[in-house]
Parts: sequence; C-alpha cells; structure tokens
Amino acid sequence: MRSKLLKFVREQDLIAAGDTVVCAVSGGADSVALLFSLYLLREKLGITLEAAHFNHNLRGEESQRDEQFVRALCARYDIPLHAASGQIRPGRKGLEAAARDARYAFLESLPGKIATAHTADDNAETILMHLVRGTGLKGLGGIAPKRGKLIRPMLGITRREVEGFLMEWHLPHVQDSTNGTDAFLRNRLRRHVMPLLAAENPRIAENLSQMALRLRRDEACLAQQSEYETLPEVETLRTLPSAIRSRMLERFLKESGVKEPEDVHIAQAEALVFSDSPSASAAFPGGVTVSRQYGRLTADPPAGEFPPVTLDCPGSIETAGFRITCEPAHNLTQSGSVLTVCPVGKIQIRPRQAGDKIRLSGGTKTLKKLFIDRKIPAAVRGQIPVVCDAAGVLGVYSIGVNLDRAAGNLPAVTIRFDRIQGETENAQGY
Repeated sequence: MRSKLLKFVREQDLIAAGDTVVCAVSGGADSVALLFSLYLLREKLGITLEAAHFNHNLRGEESQRDEQFVRALCARYDIPLHAASGQIRPGRKGLEAAARDARYAFLESLPGKIATAHTADDNAETILMHLVRGTGLKGLGGIAPKRGKLIRPMLGITRREVEGFLMEWHLPHVQDSTNGTDAFLRNRLRRHVMPLLAAENPRIAENLSQMALRLRRDEACLAQQSEYETLPEVETLRTLPSAIRSRMLERFLKESGVKEPEDVHIAQAEALVFSDSPSASAAFPGGVTVSRQYGRLTADPPAGEFPPVTLDCPGSIETAGFRITCEPAHNLTQSGSVLTVCPVGKIQIRPRQAGDKIRLSGGTKTLKKLFIDRKIPAAVRGQIPVVCDAAGVLGVYSIGVNLDRAAGNLPAVTIRFDRIQGETENAQGY
C-alpha cells in the first residue's frame, strides 16, 4: 500500500520536500492507515508530520473515546497533535453537513497541507451520490486529489487494501457506530449498492476513481477555455460551444450573487442570450436581476443588500457603510458594535439569511423574528451586518454577540464596527 500511495502522491504532485503535512485523524481505519503510512514515509518524502482531530461531540461517550484513542496513538509515535471540539447544531443543510463544515473550518485554520484519508471507495460512493442527486461533469469527477491546502493521498487505495495494511502492521482503530446504519445516503450506497456492483466487477471502486481523474482533467480543460476578464458580448456568446458558454454563464451568475446556480438558472441566462428582444431581464435566486442591454448581460445585486465579504484576523474591511476590524482580544468586551468571540475558520460579514438564529439574554430567536420584535423596518433588515463563521452566527451589529459563541476567556478575537465618516444611519439608528 505504501508504494502505491507514494506513486499517487508523486503523480498528483501532492507533497513536496520540506512540507508540513497535517493528517486528519478520526481514529477510524482509513485515517489510522494514512497516518501510519505517512509516518513510515516521512523521511523519504522529506516532510514534517503532524496530526489533527476534531471532536464533534455528536456520539456521546463514543466521541470522547475516539479523541482519547487519537491522542494515545499520536503520543505512541511522537506525532504532534492539533485537537479541537465543537457543539454542532444542524443548519439548513442538516447535521451531517454542519459537522463537516465545522471540521473543515478547523482543519483549514491549521498551518501546512491537510491530508485526509479519502479512499477509492469513498470516491466511488461520492460519484454514486452525485448520480443519485443529479450531476454534471464536475460531479462525476468525484473527490479532488487536491483543493487548496487539502490533499487526498489515498484516493488510489481501496478499502480492502487499507484493511490488509492494518492487519500487516497490527494497527488498532475505532469503529463509528453510525457507519452501520442506513440513516445517510452514503451509508446506504456503501452497504447495499457497492456490494452489488463489486459482485459484477471487484475493481469497481478503482475503475470509478480512475474515471473521476480522467473527467477532472477534461473539466479542467473546459474551465480553462471558459475563463474571461469581461463576459463576452451576446453575439460572441451565441457563437461559442454550449459547454463553454454554459460555464461562462455559471461563473457570471456566481459573481453576480447567485450562490449555487442550477441548470434551470443557467438555462434562464441562455434564454436572455438568445432572446429576440434587444432588452430583456430575468430574476434569479438571492434577489439578483440579470438584464440584457446593448448587446451585453449585466447583473443588479439585491436591493438594499451588500455582498458577503471575508474578514481576516488581524485585518480590516469596509462594507455596508462600516469599517470592520478584527484583532486579538485584550479583554472580553461585548456591545452592539464590539463582539469578542472565538471563531471557527474564516469570518464572514454578510446580510441575514433565512434560518439565522442568535441567543440573547431572553433566549434564542431567528433574526427574522428578532428584527420584527425590535420593529426594524423591512427595508433596513438586509443592510444590517451579520458576523458568522463555519459554525453559524457569531453576532449581529447593533444587536450584540450570540451568547452561544461569546468568548468566555482569552485568547479570543475582537470584531469592531466603526461607521465610515459621511455614512448616515437609517431612521432606527441601525
């Protein structure tokens, strides 16, 4: 398995000599195999090896058992460990997605490259999930070998090879009891569909994973041909191959504020391109309006709202009429314009979204209900900055900190709002 992993790492250019590689370790079979493989290969690769574990606190004593197992494993091999935990609450995408977002936000906050233990079987399951839910070329490309600082060195390794490696080296691991249920689509595909496919071809996981790599190469080529500095004029768009034009329009919609353009939205934009009318418009999700004027497509953002922006710490941005600053906290001050928090991952400043909640001294409310209760005019609500991270709402300007996320001690960060000179408050003082 080690030689196969090393070959994949070099083919995909995942690791360079001198890199710090942080291996994400849940304690399960795959992550233990990856950690120990990198441990054995650390000198040959010329890397500094570290580990990371995020405790989601979703499985009671089992979650604590997993953390203690990982701590003991890393101590045994003298591997430095980054450990964190969170109290995960289901968001609009569900509990599983909220847990994943919190975990990846923690991992991406760490220095170095982050290695996760996704296998060829995981890749095959992901491709099948995308097929079930509906997908295109990107979805059929499965899991990327690398994305930003994330690397997946085991995408060429099957689960059977992992099991053999663990037996060869007598390596212990923990079992996640939720993997044995049919509560999630991935589990159902793993437990019921993959065995049927493997009966037809034992190499199904490897074959699907190899197909994904080829399709990723093709998608990268199409994406490169779809690059633009300014969206071409309508007449030029009409002459382009559909595969190129649709990718350009998808990018245009994303840049215009449509968060996740679907096929129907791209078809709407195509209809504007091919419309016989020289001037036409269409409404898109998020309150975005796309218009065709003078042979070009233009987009108007939602009325009264501002685009989401990322706030670095330390750092400062200007948006929504404020200069917003983030810096290490010196005390635990909280107010309507000063929030002291311990964020998970990147901090984002954005307008309110459906389902946003905050806990204040009177209890937990949705921002919608809170704004109504405080008689904030509807026209103003989309202009009020909401501070959030991967785990949810940290606080709201003029309202205060989310008590579930307020820093209880240092270290923490302070986020401060200062109105830009010349900007006026609305009638309610927000």
